[in-house]
Amino acid sequence: MHDPLILAIDNGTQSVRALLFDLRGELVAKAQVPLQDYTSPHPGWAEHDPEGFWRTLCLACRRLWAEPGADRARIAGVAVTTQRGTVINLDRAGRPLRPAITWLDQRRTDEVPPVGALWRAAFKLARVDGTVNYFRGEAEINWIRAHQPEVWRATDKFLLLSGYLNWRLCGRFADSSGSQVAYLPFDYRRRRWAGRRDWKWQALAVEPHMLPELAEPGARLGEIGAAAAQDTGIPQGLPLLAAAADKACEVLGAGCAAPHVGCLSYGTTATINATTTRYLEATPFVPPYPAALPGAYSVEVQVFRGYWMVNWFKEQFGHHEQARALLEDVAPERLFDELARAVPPGAMGLMLQPYWTPGIRVPGREAKGAIIGFGDVHTRAHVYRAILEGLAYALREGKERIERRGGARITDLRVSGGGSQSDVAMQITADIFGLPTARPHVYETSGLGAAIDAAVGLGLHPDFDAALRAMTRVGRVFEPDAASQAVYERLYREVYLKMYRRLRPMYRDIARITGYPQRM
Repeated sequence: MHDPLILAIDNGTQSVRALLFDLRGELVAKAQVPLQDYTSPHPGWAEHDPEGFWRTLCLACRRLWAEPGADRARIAGVAVTTQRGTVINLDRAGRPLRPAITWLDQRRTDEVPPVGALWRAAFKLARVDGTVNYFRGEAEINWIRAHQPEVWRATDKFLLLSGYLNWRLCGRFADSSGSQVAYLPFDYRRRRWAGRRDWKWQALAVEPHMLPELAEPGARLGEIGAAAAQDTGIPQGLPLLAAAADKACEVLGAGCAAPHVGCLSYGTTATINATTTRYLEATPFVPPYPAALPGAYSVEVQVFRGYWMVNWFKEQFGHHEQARALLEDVAPERLFDELARAVPPGAMGLMLQPYWTPGIRVPGREAKGAIIGFGDVHTRAHVYRAILEGLAYALREGKERIERRGGARITDLRVSGGGSQSDVAMQITADIFGLPTARPHVYETSGLGAAIDAAVGLGLHPDFDAALRAMTRVGRVFEPDAASQAVYERLYREVYLKMYRRLRPMYRDIARITGYPQRM
């Protein structure tokens, strides 16, 4: 009854969750508070009040203490995991200078810092000059310097959301190396800030003094301060441990610490990740992200709009199921599963390419989404199933890219994120990949990954291997169905893999004629 607990704070895109885990990886108590809507002062912008993030965190913690089992006396430490790529400017007094620019933001600028001639020549020789220019144009700090120079001049600290919340909790400008996924001068190979001569210092309008100290996952960042304790109810003086970004923690919490175990995340952005201690670029010149394991990398392939597409379908075409769910007092997801289950594998010839938002290099920036194969037999149900299948096809393509680059086969799959709660989506994934596909034993895998980092950092487990054995395991396993797998194998090889290459010239024509997308 008196075993220690870990408090994991997970600040996602849609909500903040305060989670208590025991040393067996069981979720003891949970409180979740939705985030207020993001603001969009201009088309494509996505901003959020930094104080709003903090207030929501405080409310989630205070609600947690009212939950059964939330014994504050048992808490041994705290760890924070957050959405990636959301940046906050602070002045010398630590006050936000402007709203946070979130990872959903689509603004860019052509007014960027110059890069030296030698670097420009090297990038052109390596044929990555377009990627570097894209990097410079997308960087939030470059946009701020170009369009809000008074904010840039007043900026004393430029932090990711994780660094901001860590500072509010412990009073130090410190963050985890595992959280640095953004347009920052970060050396992904060495998991530290880039050296003084690195080209990123030229390409980005960031000064070294603006950045926090970095520590590896599991390291002690500080202690919960008096003001934070009063705001949150977390006991003052508790250790604050470094965790990692939410995707990295999700991979760790799903138990995917070996290269042969692939982790699919069916979240707003759908991803496939594999963990390796070797620096490995699945896409040339696009670095792997830091893992939630010290010294390790998370090789990742993304589908940027991922399971956002499922929500898009529900909002645009799912009114009937949502109304039924209210009348019948059932979860809407159950009715959408029924919708997909009524359609055979392959959606009667309907094929979807899920490039609603393109990637940086693969696919190219001209890419658009596509659905082909329509006939008079097709209904909303076929479109819904085609979305689930198209996402799985794209992630399988990512798996094969990781295998080709890394030389190691992925033989097991774990699936986390909101989409993992759909039995139909899980079965489709198993059938398209042709692999056993398992859910982790808990849904809150990002929080669990942060708790694992903290447990090892506190010495409550002797090392990460022991912590993973004790705190992670699989739940239900979905085995491939041989008949469905055969259909999907042919559709994937003979149709899906050819779609982008054949449609690409027409995507470019669409952009040339209509001017959309403008940012090619």
